Amino acid sequence: MEKINYTELKNLKDRGENIALINVLLPEDFKKGNIPGSVNIPGNSPDFESRVEKLIGGKDKPVIVYCASFECPASKNAAEKLEQAGFTKVKCYEGGTKEWQEKSGSKQAA
Repeated sequence: MEKINYTELKNLKDRGENIALINVLLPEDFKKGNIPGSVNIPGNSPDFESRVEKLIGGKDKPVIVYCASFECPASKNAAEKLEQAGFTKVKCYEGGTKEWQEKSGSKQAA
């Protein structure tokens, strides 16, 4: 699993890259705060992998997953789940919503 840091993610967003950014937390946590432009697909959903594949258009498309913070294991678990399902371009943003909000000043909520 490849990791992506705040600066790398911000640069992708600033350049307007077409990235699939997925928050893997529960909907109520997503509503409390998220990274602008991200989509919520809970990592513990029984159809998680198929929902991600449908969203991004194939297992060979890039996808970035994130959760709440470095202390939260959900994004790492989701990334591993996707790789085990055959996704080939998975990145994990471990800083999550907390780091994004601290560094960007964004309090984005759905």
